[in-house]
Amino acid sequence: MSSCTSFALAGERIPLWPEGQIPAFQSHQVAALKTNLMKPGFKREEHRMPYIEWHEAPKKKNGGCVLLIRGGGYNGLVDSEWINALGDKFTAQGFVCAHLIYRTPRPKDIPIYLTAWQDGQRAVRVLRREAKARGYDPEKIGALGGSAGSHLTVLLATSALTSAYEPIDEVDELPAHIQWAVPIYTAYALEDGLTGPNKGKFDALNPKLSDVFKFDAKTCPMALFHGGKDQYSPIGSTEIYRQLRRMKIPAEIHLFADIAHGFRSNPSKGDKGAAIDHWMERVTEFTRQMNFDGQLGKEVQLMSRFPNDDARGESSQEDVWPEGKMPNAQDHQVVPYLEWHLPKELRTRAIQIIFSGGGYGGNHPDGFEVAPARRYLNQKGMAVVTLKYRTPRPKGLAKHVTAWQDLQRAIRIVRSQAEDKGLDPDRIGIMGSSAGGHLALMGATSSHSRAYKAIDELDEISCTPQWAIAIYPAYALTDGENQHNKTGGNDDSAKLVPEFAFDGGTCPMLFIHGDADGWAAMNSVKCWEKLRRMGIQCDLHTLVTRGHCFQRNASPGTGSYTWMDRIWEFMNHKGYNQ
Repeated sequence: MSSCTSFALAGERIPLWPEGQIPAFQSHQVAALKTNLMKPGFKREEHRMPYIEWHEAPKKKNGGCVLLIRGGGYNGLVDSEWINALGDKFTAQGFVCAHLIYRTPRPKDIPIYLTAWQDGQRAVRVLRREAKARGYDPEKIGALGGSAGSHLTVLLATSALTSAYEPIDEVDELPAHIQWAVPIYTAYALEDGLTGPNKGKFDALNPKLSDVFKFDAKTCPMALFHGGKDQYSPIGSTEIYRQLRRMKIPAEIHLFADIAHGFRSNPSKGDKGAAIDHWMERVTEFTRQMNFDGQLGKEVQLMSRFPNDDARGESSQEDVWPEGKMPNAQDHQVVPYLEWHLPKELRTRAIQIIFSGGGYGGNHPDGFEVAPARRYLNQKGMAVVTLKYRTPRPKGLAKHVTAWQDLQRAIRIVRSQAEDKGLDPDRIGIMGSSAGGHLALMGATSSHSRAYKAIDELDEISCTPQWAIAIYPAYALTDGENQHNKTGGNDDSAKLVPEFAFDGGTCPMLFIHGDADGWAAMNSVKCWEKLRRMGIQCDLHTLVTRGHCFQRNASPGTGSYTWMDRIWEFMNHKGYNQ
C-alpha cells in the first residue's frame, strides 16, 4: 500500500500490483533476492508480489529520484553491495532512491524480459504517483541497472511508449518514461546474444541491436558503462550510444580495458587508481554535468588550476632534426623542437610525450592542451617531453605528413636518451589533442611504416610507443578527414581513414572525447571498436553535452574537470607508470 509520509523509511516497501492482478502471472516466479531464496524456511508462495523498496532518505533533497535495478540474467536478483553503495552515493547527492524487486526466474513461453519489463514500467508509474508525498519531481526520475538489470534499464529508457501490459487501474494512466538512465554492461542488446553471451569473440563487423529497444520519442539521456572483455559484448553499448547520437540525445559511454562482466562488484583486484575502481564517480559526474542533482557550478579555467611548474626540476630544449637533414623541409613551416620536463621527485621511469592540436595549422606546447597535463604528470613524478611539430600544413603533401615525421623522430630521440636520464626506453607514451589526437593515432597505429627515409643511426631505433592517449581526436573518419564530421560519425559510410595502418605495433590507447564535439566522439568510439576487434584492450570516456576543447573551462565535479585523472588511472591499470 502507498505511504503518505513526506519521507521514505529505509526498507519500506510498496507492492506494484493490486492483489490477484499481476499481469502474465507465472507460479514459478518470485520477487526476492537470491540470498533470501537460499535461506532455510523461505516460502515462495509468500513472495509472488514484486515491489519497490525505499533506500534511506536524503538529508537534503534535490528534487530527483533514482530507481535502482539489480541484474541476475533474469534468473534471479543479485544481492551485491554495489547497489547499496550506489544508493548511498545518490542519497548523498540528494536523490530519493528506490530499489526495484521484480519477478524472476525467466518466464516461460514469452520473452525472458517481459515480466520484468512489466514490473519496471509499473514501478516508474508508482514512483510518479508517489512523487509529491515523497518530495521529488515526477519528471526527474532516473534509472540505473546492471547486466539484465541494465537491459531492463535500457527498455525503460527507450521504449516507454510501448506498453508492456494492459492497463489495470488509474496508476496505469500515468506515463512510464524516465528522464535519464545509467545502463551498466548491458546484456542481451545485440541480435547474436538475445538470451546469453554474444557468440563472436571479437564481434561481428555489422552488429545489430535487438529490435525490442524502440528508441521512441521519450528516449532519454544515458551514461553507458562496459568492460572491454565482457562476454556480453561492449559493442552492444557502443551501438546504443551510436543510436542516441543519431537521435541527438545527450549521452556518454565509459569503456574499460581488460575488464569482464561483473566489474561493479569486483573492482580491479587491488590495483588502486585504475579507472574501473572509480566508475561510480563517473556516474555522479554524469548527473552533475546534466545538472540532474541541481548542483552544476560555475566553470573554472584549466590553466588557472595548473598555473606553474613548481613540480618541475630540470628542463632542456633541442631540435628534432640535425641541421640541413630535415625531410620535406618547407620554408613556411616552423622549426620543430622537443623539450624535456623532468620532475623534481622522480617516482616512475615512464615518459609521456605530449603535443597540442591546432588543425595542423599551428600547435602550442605551452597552451592549455599541453601545459596543464605536463604539470599534472610532473606532480605525479613522471617525466614529460613536449613536442613542437611542423605547422602549418605542408604544401603538396597530406596535412599530417611532416608532423608525423617529427613525431617518429622525437620518439627515437627520447628513446635514445632515456637511460642516461634514469628513465625507461621501453615505457614511452604519446598524447595529443584534436589534430594532435589524429597525430597520436598515426604514431600509435602506423609505427611500422617509415614516415621518412633514415638519415642517421638514430633512425634505426624503434619509434613504436607503448601506449597512446587521444584527446578528442579529429580527422579519424572519412566523413571528416579535413573538417567537422558531416554525419557525426554515426553513418555507416563514416569509416576509419586509410592512413591508420593498425599494424602489429599498435599499442593500447585511452580516448577522451566530448559527446557534443563537432569533430565527433565517434572518431574515438570507432577507433576503440577497431582496436578491440584486434584484441587490443583500451579505455574510452565520452563526456555528455561537452564539445571540442571540453577541458579549457569546466565545472567542479564533472568529467571535464577530472579528465586528467583518467590518464593516470589508465597508466596505473596497464602498469606503464609503475
